[in-house]
Amino acid sequence: MSDWLIGLEAIADPLVLLLIVCGVSIGIVVGALPGISATVGVAILLPFTFALEPIQGTMLLLGIYGGAVYAGSIPAILVRAPGTPASAASVDDGNALARQGQADQALKVSVLGSTLGGIIGVILLALLAPVLASFALGFGPAAYFMLALLALTVVAAVSEGRMLKGLISGALGLAIALIGLDTIQGFPRLTGGSPELASGIDYIPVMIGLFAVAEAFLQFENRLGISLKAKGQRFSPGLGWLKKLAPSAILGSVIGFIIGVIPGTGGDIGSFVAYNEAKRAARKDRRNFGHGDIRGLVSAESAKNAGTAGALAPTLTLGIPGDVTSAVLIGAITVHGLQPGPALFDGSPDLVYGIFIGFLVVYLVLLLLGWFGSGLWARMIERVPATYLWPTGIVLAVLGSYSLRSNLFDVMVMLIAAVLGYVMIKGGFPLAPLIIGMILGPIAEEGFRLAMILEGDLSWVLQPLPLVLLLMTVASAGFALRRELRSTAS
Repeated sequence: MSDWLIGLEAIADPLVLLLIVCGVSIGIVVGALPGISATVGVAILLPFTFALEPIQGTMLLLGIYGGAVYAGSIPAILVRAPGTPASAASVDDGNALARQGQADQALKVSVLGSTLGGIIGVILLALLAPVLASFALGFGPAAYFMLALLALTVVAAVSEGRMLKGLISGALGLAIALIGLDTIQGFPRLTGGSPELASGIDYIPVMIGLFAVAEAFLQFENRLGISLKAKGQRFSPGLGWLKKLAPSAILGSVIGFIIGVIPGTGGDIGSFVAYNEAKRAARKDRRNFGHGDIRGLVSAESAKNAGTAGALAPTLTLGIPGDVTSAVLIGAITVHGLQPGPALFDGSPDLVYGIFIGFLVVYLVLLLLGWFGSGLWARMIERVPATYLWPTGIVLAVLGSYSLRSNLFDVMVMLIAAVLGYVMIKGGFPLAPLIIGMILGPIAEEGFRLAMILEGDLSWVLQPLPLVLLLMTVASAGFALRRELRSTAS
């Protein structure tokens, strides 16, 4: 109980509450702009949190995270252009409602589903994370290696229709992670004699380049202009309407959280799974799914936001990012000398329990801003000139990369990553496995080498926990391969 009081005291700071409101507001704008994902917004603003206290900076980024994941549905509903990948499952029913003159209803269902999913997800996180942290204390080097391997396999497996390209992307991330000093013996490798490379390549400028600047390149190439037009009558829900939504919202939240816990999946996978399960649960009454059914919309919305809380479970308890955005949050925590993992719960309870309480506040703020500002956000996005948006994003990316270590080398890394990201997108290669590979590479390498040093052979593979994780890895890879072969055959 004392830990919860410490967390509440940390969140009660007026500056923290102000940063939450600012973060949610920024996140809504970022998510509502098609093409700018939650990862882009968090990555660009990450360096600006370095001067803040850990809880302050983390809550600002979590506010952006939650706001952006929700707001991606604004353009998805209005013009069938999801602002974030996690909002893709909301396009059919949301846009169908908008075309039927019920845009206000769709937008309010979206924010209500997002809020319910986020709150349920945070409650599950708060209940399960300490248990996971205690369990994680028993993880040895072998278990960490197998867990990292499982995460990498899952990342490649969920690259639907692109498993080979997902594996190549992840392998590239692993190769980049090898650059720098050997994690155990300390000698330089793959540096070519460059003193800048001796300290390794930081994944933050790589992430900024891959997601933010590469997207800007694509926008310049396509010269797209998107016009958003909100229309229809104002909508006020009744009790019967809420009862109709509740089962789909709860089902979507649970599914989204569970899938979000699996490293490398995230809300975009969870939202599609939840949508399919809500449709299956409707049985005979499911013909309207895809044509304006609010149950389909709320299940996808609740799942994607519950997935954000789920992604924080492996992030906080194991130091393994649940998705790409939580990988950026790891950077925000480690820059202050803190290390996500089981020890964080004992060493920094103000941060951990502050995150639990603060994330609930994020969704309450989100409900207020989203509910009463649904029409305002759409009109504001309508007036943003694309000719100003993307150049500004590039300037912020340069400033953010440089401020990380006040080093022009990081800016060069960011620009190279931007070109690489552009080429990968054009070639159909997923970007997420590369970043996850960079982060998990050192964990996997250190775990494997320490296990070999301690045991002297591969007998550690047969230990209970590593063996279970190995079987899960094989099952994940086998399922993905089977699906890939079926996709190719069809």
